[in-house]
Amino acid sequence: MRLATFETIQSPGRARVGALRAGRLLELDVGSMKALLGRGPEALQELAGQLESIQAPTHALSDVRFLPPVPDAAKFLCVGKNYRSHLEELKRTDLIKELPQEPTGFVKLNDCLTGHDRDVVRPPTVTHLDYEPEMVFVIGKPAYQIKPENALSYVAGITILNDLTCRDTQKREVASGSRFWTAKNAPGFGPLGPFIITMDEVADPYDIWVTCSVNGEQRMRVNTNEQIWRLARIIEHFSRLVPLEVGDMFSTGAPGGVAVGKANAEALFLKPGDVVECAFESPAMVLRNRIVAP
Repeated sequence: MRLATFETIQSPGRARVGALRAGRLLELDVGSMKALLGRGPEALQELAGQLESIQAPTHALSDVRFLPPVPDAAKFLCVGKNYRSHLEELKRTDLIKELPQEPTGFVKLNDCLTGHDRDVVRPPTVTHLDYEPEMVFVIGKPAYQIKPENALSYVAGITILNDLTCRDTQKREVASGSRFWTAKNAPGFGPLGPFIITMDEVADPYDIWVTCSVNGEQRMRVNTNEQIWRLARIIEHFSRLVPLEVGDMFSTGAPGGVAVGKANAEALFLKPGDVVECAFESPAMVLRNRIVAP
């Protein structure tokens, strides 16, 4: 099942929740995405079984504006340094000094999130804007002090984040030892979605090809099996002291192949007019955004 938060072009400003049915968004009377997920895994399974028979308004995808699937998560935790190929890139560019011995992370603010097919303004002070396609897990029920063998049962589904990063600012923040990266939290620097793909459609979260293309040119194609810290370890680590709530999200790190790791990085950093597509090959989903000038 594919779940989205959206507004209609005719009635902007009113967030709605929908499920994809026959290429259209079926509007669900559930209040919010967190409220829907909070009904529990059994309710999601029941909804999936009833989807074809629900009588409710539907909307053409061309008539909606996608919002972040969970626009109001209590916590959006991003796991850093989680792909070996990306670690090698960061070492070459002095963005890391040593390899982590356990999962590390930083916070992505809700204020920086935006939806599929939305324009992202590149601030005038940013010249080294980089792309980072990442698989995101969405928590479906409260989790605290979770054992690794039970971790996946707490996940409602997956989605895609483009963790846009201002590399020049990031380098200064790394050098200063900052744990809060403004380099990743400017408005629009968190394209997310368009859908939450529920776990019944995910055969294996650690066998998904993740791609990123700019203006139709593929810049990277990496499999999630390259992740160092997998979900069971991530949830165990963070839930030791931090209670996880319904709708909380974990982004699982950038793969190798970002612009900053390339010899011709200056030519690859994102510029106004660039169209960036981050995607899963299977289950298939594309997150598209255009970079624009202020």
